[in-house]
Amino acid sequence: MSASTSPLILQRGRESYEITYAAMRAFTDARTAQTADELWIVEHPPVFTLGLAADHTHVLDAHDIPVVQTDRGGEVTYHGPGQVVIYLMLDLRRNHADARIFARELVNKIEQAVIDTLAAYNLACERKAGAPGIYLSDGPLQGAKIAALGLKIRGNGCTYHGVSLNVAMDLTPFSWINPCGYEGLITIDMQNLGVQTTLKAVQNALAEKLMHNLSG
Repeated sequence: MSASTSPLILQRGRESYEITYAAMRAFTDARTAQTADELWIVEHPPVFTLGLAADHTHVLDAHDIPVVQTDRGGEVTYHGPGQVVIYLMLDLRRNHADARIFARELVNKIEQAVIDTLAAYNLACERKAGAPGIYLSDGPLQGAKIAALGLKIRGNGCTYHGVSLNVAMDLTPFSWINPCGYEGLITIDMQNLGVQTTLKAVQNALAEKLMHNLSG
């Protein structure tokens, strides 16, 4: 992806998941070969979202939090205040002759952007084979999940949905689900790991890493 076609960054602020989800689909429906790619930075009020193949029994007790069925990959996850969410509105055909192959590269680039962002805050994290997302790689909470990933890639190579990174959240709702379909999976945020920063700082840092990785 050349500098001239680098994604535009759109700050959407705090917005309900349903509004953002509808906007992502509408944007993708309307885009043409000339439409610029975009990264949408957003913070959501509390919501549980389900991937296409999600098992609804992994929502143990939603309490009063909405549960929204989506068309992304993956299982159930939670979005809420204090979490960085970046949606990737990309046309993969601009980057690779076979969008299906580049999709795997894209997931790797997104995961690496999260790992690099967290490394800048002295947090060592890693991927896990067969379990999309980013996990702590050492310390007493090794294996705890700190970031989730879920994409929709249409047949024409256009993507939406994206990545979420836990910064300073009320983590309680994660205990009301089996996160990403894994019973007993511990979730963590940067604040509970001793990182004192702002949501905006991490939003900007992750967006910068994504832009860098997507340009490579």
